[in-house]
Parts: sequence; structure tokens; C-alpha cells
Amino acid sequence: MLVNKDRLEALREEIGADGFEEVVSLFLQESAEVVERLGAQRPGDLSAEDLHFLKGSALTLGFDDLADLCRRAEMGDPAHPSDLRAVWEQSCAAYDAA
Repeated sequence: MLVNKDRLEALREEIGADGFEEVVSLFLQESAEVVERLGAQRPGDLSAEDLHFLKGSALTLGFDDLADLCRRAEMGDPAHPSDLRAVWEQSCAAYDAA
């Protein structure tokens, strides 16, 4: 699932509408920087710290597919940076469409 709408709604209820927009904006900005850094790395040799950050942020916002891809890469699955970028872009587009 690209975007878990139930998770998004739960987050919105937890922190309020204003806080929600701030969290989403911050996630999109910071995750774009991380995805860019990961894109400069070789497949199978991705920064564990960046993967962990991206996974945690994705879980917070219900970007389930992205979180799963990061989790698998953390566990040694040779994820390709272009796959991470594609899933991140798809997740952002699905969020915008929601």
C-alpha cells in the first residue's frame, strides 16, 4: 500500500490539523534530501542510517510500501536507489491525490 489512509487519519487526530501539515511538510522536505543522498550510493551499499530515518518517517505517515522497502534494505536485501526513489515519488503522489 503506497499510502495507509487509516494511519494518516490517526496521525491527524493525534496532533491536530495544523501539526499534521507541519509534520507532512517536514517529512517531505527531509525525506527528499535522504532519497537524494541514497541515490548517489551503490545498490546494496546504502547508508543504514538514511534507510532507518526514511523507514521511520514513512511509517509515521503511512507510506507502507516505502517503509517495507527500507526495512528489507536494512536487513540486507540489495535495494537499488532508483527503486527507493520511485516508491518515494509514487507515495508522495498518492498522498497528494488522497
